[in-house]
Parts: sequence; structure tokens; C-alpha cells
Amino acid sequence: MTPLKANTIISFILLCVMLTLSDGAMSQRRRRPIAPGSVSDSLKKDTLQKDSSVLQGPAKKKQPLSAPVVYEANDSIVFTQGGYAHLYGKGKVNYEKIELGAQVISMNMDSSTVYAHGVADTLGNMQGTPVFKDGETPYETKTIRYNFKSKKGLISNIVTQQGEGYVVGNNAKKGADDELFMVGGKYTTCDHHDHPHFYLQLTRAKVKPKKNVVTGPAYLVVEDVPLPIAVPFFFFPFSSSYSSGFIMPTYMDDSSRGFGLTDGGYYFAISDKMDMKVTADIFTKGSWALGVQSNYNRRYKYSGSFQADYQVTKTGDKGLDDYLVAKDFKVVWSHRQDAKASPNSTFSASVNFSTSSYERTNINNLYNSQLMSQGTKTSSVSYSRSFPDQNLTISSTFNIAQTLRDSSVAITLPDLNIALSRIYPFKRKKAVGDERWYEKISMNYTGRLTNSITTKDDKLFKSNLVNDWNNGMSHTIPVSATFTLFKYFNVTPSFNYTERWYTKKVMRDWDSAAGKEVLTDTIHGFHRVYNYNTSLGVSTKLYGMYKPLFLKKKEIQIRHVITPQISLSAAPDFGSSHYGYYKSYVYRNSNNELDTVTYSPYSNQPFGVPGRGKQGSVSFDLANNIEAKYKTKNDSIRKISIIDELGASISYNMAAETRPWSDLSMRLRLKLSKNYTLNLNSSFATYAYEFDKNGKVVVGDRTEWSYGRFGRFQGWGSSFNYSFNNDTWKKWFGPKDEKGANDKKDEKKPGEDADEMTDGNGQTEKKVEKAKVDADGYQVFKMPWNLNFNYSFNIREDTSKPINEKSMRYPYRYTHNLSASGNIKISNRWNMSFNSGYDFEAKEITQTAFTISRDLHCWNMSASLSPFGVYKYYNFTIRANASVLQDLKWEQRSQTQSNIQWY
Repeated sequence: MTPLKANTIISFILLCVMLTLSDGAMSQRRRRPIAPGSVSDSLKKDTLQKDSSVLQGPAKKKQPLSAPVVYEANDSIVFTQGGYAHLYGKGKVNYEKIELGAQVISMNMDSSTVYAHGVADTLGNMQGTPVFKDGETPYETKTIRYNFKSKKGLISNIVTQQGEGYVVGNNAKKGADDELFMVGGKYTTCDHHDHPHFYLQLTRAKVKPKKNVVTGPAYLVVEDVPLPIAVPFFFFPFSSSYSSGFIMPTYMDDSSRGFGLTDGGYYFAISDKMDMKVTADIFTKGSWALGVQSNYNRRYKYSGSFQADYQVTKTGDKGLDDYLVAKDFKVVWSHRQDAKASPNSTFSASVNFSTSSYERTNINNLYNSQLMSQGTKTSSVSYSRSFPDQNLTISSTFNIAQTLRDSSVAITLPDLNIALSRIYPFKRKKAVGDERWYEKISMNYTGRLTNSITTKDDKLFKSNLVNDWNNGMSHTIPVSATFTLFKYFNVTPSFNYTERWYTKKVMRDWDSAAGKEVLTDTIHGFHRVYNYNTSLGVSTKLYGMYKPLFLKKKEIQIRHVITPQISLSAAPDFGSSHYGYYKSYVYRNSNNELDTVTYSPYSNQPFGVPGRGKQGSVSFDLANNIEAKYKTKNDSIRKISIIDELGASISYNMAAETRPWSDLSMRLRLKLSKNYTLNLNSSFATYAYEFDKNGKVVVGDRTEWSYGRFGRFQGWGSSFNYSFNNDTWKKWFGPKDEKGANDKKDEKKPGEDADEMTDGNGQTEKKVEKAKVDADGYQVFKMPWNLNFNYSFNIREDTSKPINEKSMRYPYRYTHNLSASGNIKISNRWNMSFNSGYDFEAKEITQTAFTISRDLHCWNMSASLSPFGVYKYYNFTIRANASVLQDLKWEQRSQTQSNIQWY
């Protein structure tokens, strides 16, 4: 071999070696650490072309999976020997309904297995831990090994949400039917599932996602402290669909009723528009209750709810004097019609009817002072229908008013109203020229039909429709017109006709033996009672402007508007025998003198009876309004009301033989703020008191003015309520620029959310906000609070006291009440509320209740106390917030008697 040939062979061998070493070095540079658990570390040539591929396998091999596996990674994808593919940097793998995302994913293409895990950052915190989703069920894990063909896998540190709670397990096995088998798992409703405040330690458990969790022996752990509370097994049902099911009852121990189970029953999922819940209570001493609740909702039509309860309460010992059986019922119905459902008809209902003792005997109300001390209840059902083409509206209402104190009930069924809107009967259809005077004449019609009764609630269904119910119908037809006289005076003539239809009248007489008035006869039939009157009114307005000499830069202008009105009215004497609306009888009084009593057989009818005496009165009314306007600092005009209205009215009856003057009525209205207007209405009697021949105080024929005195003050009553809170206090006493400073601090940058943020895997997690600080760097102290006051008072003559013979005035009686309620949020989790009041007449504190609650994140603690009032109680409860754990609670409370001895 020649030297040249030998050199050529050696050079070729070295070139092959260099090429081999170069290819290996390049593979080493592009290679990433292989995930733990991989079988082989040998490498193939890097065939990475894209970060996203579809694994189809060689064309000659049979496809082992029923669908392609789609995978991608943000960083790189490396294929190694043994059929492995390694995904780095937020890798994702999709197969049918299965989704897997993690920082590192290793797939074996031959065995169809996948292994995923996260990586630790420089601080040792795990990032990109696997999130596995099979269908609609997601799992948060530390590591996962899964087989696409068998659909089975091994999961470590699994976290999955089921219903209101979380199932956490150190190691779990996933079955082919998506169930999970775990040993030593946890179930908690605390969203801090990595370190929950409480959980149920599960020895063994089987989880069917979205269906149920079945466990073996389990015990409660609170703040990592095992409690001696254990159960042999647990069953937690879950359902993401609308379905029927049983409602588990709540255990209760009551001294007067005994041991019992309450609010247990069945829930009926009738349809997506309606449901129904049937519950029952039962106690060992014989008390029981049955209730039905239903909700319905038809979109764009109507919605509402219905509740009906019946309860039998047995207290005391049978055979003894304290044994009592109370049978009560309650009906609650709320119906709302969508405004778009029907433009010409409306139907609504707000019914809250119960027997008088229901609220006091219901076991759920015994620690609610407001329900226990409730005095009145009202219910109504109304329907209206309008006919725009005929200008006609028909409406009907069913009303119930209950007074729980004396068990009385007032029912109106029905209360029908027919209204014809104002029409101009003489108006020309095709008007030519100016409007004629008779075209201004207008009229309208109002008809009302009513049927009512006032009785005790236990006698309601025993009443007779003819004898016990009061019914009647009224028709009112006003005719009026408005004319302008001399450009400044408005003249309004009118004629009013009213007719009443009654079905009975009651005759009376004096029973000498009994010494009292008695009812002698009730005449049933059709009875017509009518009256009419005519009037003429004249009114105008007088304007006065005034510019004060002070504050000329403000350009203050004060406007005074005076509105005087004079009206004349006339009506015949409907008390004359010609009409027959009044009857009389003669009796012998205590002085053995004959006396005549005049009465009306229609006095107790729904629409009353026309008044006696001829009417020919002149009425005077004077109203004043004072407003001001001025320039502000920015040269805008601001208007304020000084006196919104100050008025007085009085009338004089020219046809009356005695006491022609009416009482003087005065009114005052002040707009103190945008939200509150003070109204003062009072009257002053015109005629003075005097003594009759028997020494009794009566209203005489002489006026108070004839004695040199102003009219006798009749009394006045009003109420005042106000709410104080943080904003009110800050507005009154806080710095003026604080609001603007806080607004700037509260401003968000574009795209910034104050409550949520997105992590690296696209998951939404809570964001912890920094505490706000003031200008000096101290944390802003916030304690939201609200305080409501209501004060009502009444001033009236106290005729039960002796009169002052010099001034001929009775002393005045003052009655006033004060009520208060409020709440204060001590911190983000502490909250306090109260309601109380003071009765100045009884000189005692009214029913009072205090409540304090603490949000314990996944638990809630509350305590209520009522130390004053008729019903005294205390109640302390700590319970889990989740409804599925409604029986996981501890409660300590007073007994249900109202005669608790505190000391």
C-alpha cells in the first residue's frame, strides 16, 4: 500500500469519527432532562420541526388508539429511544375528552401511557403542576400516570371539587369509569384545600365525580386537631342536574315539645319552570307540622312562590291544666307579572295570612323577636284591565288586614273599581275656528263595588254572606269645566252626583227595659241612596320678587307666590224626611225627660250616607310658596325652597242656622333636604267650649274669637326618621378633599382586576390586595356602620282630664315613641346588629334584640340575645356554611318559654 493510499484511508476514517462526534454533541446540546420514570435515556435523532404535532405512528403499524393524540409545548418537544416524547414548558395533551396540562409531560407512544409533573423554581415552589380533565371533571395533582387505552391511572396529591366541597387524597387510583379509589383522603368544604380549616378524614373512599362520595369510617378534624366525632360511613350525593330527592331532617330538642325532627321531606323537580318541596316536623310530645313550598317562573310572563303550612302544637302534660293544643295554618303567596307580558292587563299577589297564634307557636320563629311581636299583617291580590279604545279601566282587589293582638280580621272580597277617564262629550270631531265654551265641559265616571266583613279569625268561615257581610256599590259622576276670566282668573264650575246601592238597611229603637238602643229589624232588598252638589271656584296667582340688600355678588332673588282660592258650593238638605235617609225615635233620658235620637239606617254601610242640613258654603283657601335663587362660585344658578307651602283654609255655611264657621285648617311643608320633607298639618276649632245646664262641657255657639282668643288647637301628629352611616358622618365632619383622594387611590389601571388574577396555567386565583394607607402612611381605619332612628309623636286634647274653667281648655296629651336599629361591621368578619325602642307612655324599653356574627371562612358563628320585651331568649350557633353539611353544627339556646328568669 502506497503512503498516499494509506493517508487517504486514515483521513476518511478521521472524517467519519468527526462527523459522528459532531452529531452526538448537537443532540446533547438540544436534549432536556428526561422526566423521572422514563425507561430509556438513549436518544434518537431530534426530529423537532414544530412545537405542535399529531402522533399518528408509522404507516405500517396498526394504530393502537381510537383517536389521534394532539400535543403541544411552549418550550420544546424531544423524542427519545423507546418511543418516548417529552414536552417541556406548559405542555398540553388532548385525547378525545381527556385534557392534560403540566410543565413537563412524558408520553410513551407504544404503550399509550403518559406521565406528568411540575418543576420547582429557584425558591423551591412547585410550578406547572398537572391539571387533568376527563370530560367536565378537573383534577389538580402533583404527579399523574395515565393509560389512554385502559383509561386507568395513578394520581398523587389529587384535589377535585365535588359539589360544594373538595376531595383531597395523597394517592388515588383512577378507574375506567372515571371513579376514584383512595386511602386516607379528606373531604372539606373549605376552599383552602391545601390546608383546610376543617375536614373529614376518610379512611377509604370511592368518588364518582358529579354523583356521590361513599366512604368507610370517618372522623372530624378541626385545625389539624382530631375530634372524638366519628361515623361508621358517609354518603355525600352530588348532582349537577335538576332532579328530585330527599331532604334530610334536622334534629331538635325542645322542652315543651320534646325531641323532634324538623324540615325533613322530599323535593320534587317538576319541570324547569316549577318545583315543589314538601316538609314535615314531628315531636315526641305529639306536636307536628306539614308544609308545602313551590316556586314557579315563566320567562317574560310571570314568576312567584307559594307556601302553605299547617301545624298542631301540643304543650304541657296531658290531663293537667297547662295542657294546650293549638291548630294553626299559614298561607304565603307572591306573584309578579312581567311588565312585557301584557300591556293592557296586570295581575299581582302579595298574601301573608295566618292564624293569630301561628307566629308565636311556630318552632322556627321562637328566636325571632320581630315575628313574635308582630302586630299586624296585610295581604292583597289585585287585577286590572284597561281598554284604551273605550278609555275604560277595570280593576279588582282582594284585601285582608289582620290584627294579631285581638285575633280580628278585616276582609274585602272583592273591591271592584270601574273608571272611565275624562271625556269631552261636546267637543267637535272636526274643529274649525276657536274652541267653543261648551267644548271645555268634561266628565268622568268612577264606580266601585265592595263586599267586606270584620270579625274574629275563628268565626270567619262560620259567617253568613247575607247577614254578616257588608256590601254595596257607589257611582260618582263629576262634571266640570275651566274658563279664564279677565286673563288672570281661573273659573271652575262643577257638578257632582253620587249614588249608592245597598242591599240592606238596619232599623233601630230604644229598649226601655234594657235601657239601651237595640236593633229592631234588618230589611234586605235594593236600597238607593244618592246626593248631589254644585260648586263654583275662582283662583289666581300673585307673584312678588324681592332682591335683598345683602350679598349683592350672589345676586339673590326671592320669589313669593300667593295662591288665593274662593269657592261656593250648594246642596239641599238630604236629612229631610222627603229622602228618607234618616229616622228618629224618642226615649226618656236619665233626667226623666223625653229626648229624640236621629239615626240613619245606612250609617254602617260601606259608602256611608249623605250629610244632614242644607249646604250653601263659601270656602277660602290661601297658599304661599317662597323660593330663592342665587349664583354659586362657578357662576351657575342654584334654586332652593324656603317654604314649599304655607296655607290655611276655612269655610262659612250660609245655610246653617247655628255654628256656620268651620274649623281653621293650617298646613306647612318644608323641604329640609333632598330626601326628607317635613309636613305639619293641624286644625284650630272655631267655637269655644261652654257648660250646659247639666254642667257638662259642650261645644257652644260662640266663637273663640268673640272671647278674644285664637282658635282652639286640636292637636298634631307626625313622625321623623333618619339614617346615619359612614358617608353621612364623613359629609358632615370629614375633610372635603378626602373623597377625591380616595377616588384616586381606588382607580384601576387598564386591564387590572382588584379581586382576581390569572396564574401561569391560565387558572383564576384570588388576589390579595394591599391595605390602603392615608397620607401619613398609616393604614386607613374602616368600620362600616349604619344607624336608623324613627321618632313619632302625637299631641291631642285629653278630654279625660278636667277642663280649665278660666281658659276653657283641656290639657294636652303627648304620646311619642322612639325606635332604633342599626348594624356595625367591626372587621371584615365581625358584624353586629340590633333593634330596640322606647315606649314613653309605658316608660319601658320595647322588644329588643342584639345579634353578633363572625365569619369563620368555611364556618359561621352567631349569637343573638333579647333581654327586654315580652319574649326573652338567647341563642348561640356555630355551623358549617355548606348546605350539604347543614347538620354539622353546635347550638346552645334558651328554652321556648317566654317567662325566662335571667337572675
